[in-house]
Amino acid sequence: MARSVSTRQKVIVSVVAWALGLLIFFPILWTFITSFKSEGDAVASPPLFLFFHWTTENYVEVQSRSDYFLHFSNSVIIAVGSTILGLIIAVPAAWAMAFSPTKRTKDVLMWMLSTKMMPPVGALIPIYLLFQATGLLDSRIGLVAVMTLINLPIIVWMLYTYFKEIPGEILEAARMDGATLMKEIIYVLTPMAVPGIASTLLLNVILAWNEAFWTLNLTASQAAPLTAFIASYSSPEGLFYAKLSAASTMAIAPILILGWFSQKQLVRGLTFGAVK
Repeated sequence: MARSVSTRQKVIVSVVAWALGLLIFFPILWTFITSFKSEGDAVASPPLFLFFHWTTENYVEVQSRSDYFLHFSNSVIIAVGSTILGLIIAVPAAWAMAFSPTKRTKDVLMWMLSTKMMPPVGALIPIYLLFQATGLLDSRIGLVAVMTLINLPIIVWMLYTYFKEIPGEILEAARMDGATLMKEIIYVLTPMAVPGIASTLLLNVILAWNEAFWTLNLTASQAAPLTAFIASYSSPEGLFYAKLSAASTMAIAPILILGWFSQKQLVRGLTFGAVK
């Protein structure tokens, strides 16, 4: 029987939700507002919220000083490329663990997850030397490979969770109809798990887009994504808050727009199988 909720409870929950949402969103809003200030207004005390001289000179100077579209294209290639490559590897792996488990399956899953607990700096030197020896430093291919390996445990875990919710009898029926393993994965399993795969894809694009440690240490100029674009405005000469805010706004805007338009699909995928 459904639990009745009073109007007062709905109002309280709505107010609390909006308050938390605004609290979380405020740093982004403040960055956006600061990007339209002069450097003097950006460091004014007390802070100026709305009543200041609005200017777009920071965006003009950022674009003239840095090639935004080069960094943007690098971010798109690295984020999308690593996610697609990760899905190609993770879908068969998650299928095997979900529908043909062994006594070591849970151990393998825990081992994969444990790799995310290691500090990235612990693997920096060997990976840097490997990239240096193979000529992959400051290359998109190298960063796509690194991002794939970094996010692969998350992709496998998420897909494994979604695949476990799909009845195995459906796959058995496909085998009885003569479907090969590849056709079973492509034409039967994948279409049924589209919400989960879509949310996995979106989440890992966001993770790869926001990755800063590896991109700052393995790139210089040619393959530098937007995270390096932002970091270039923190220099020994000082912090230029207004220009840094403009660069940050230009870097996060694409992923914010993507998240806004795909939020329903993302929520649907993250709750896939949660309600029986």
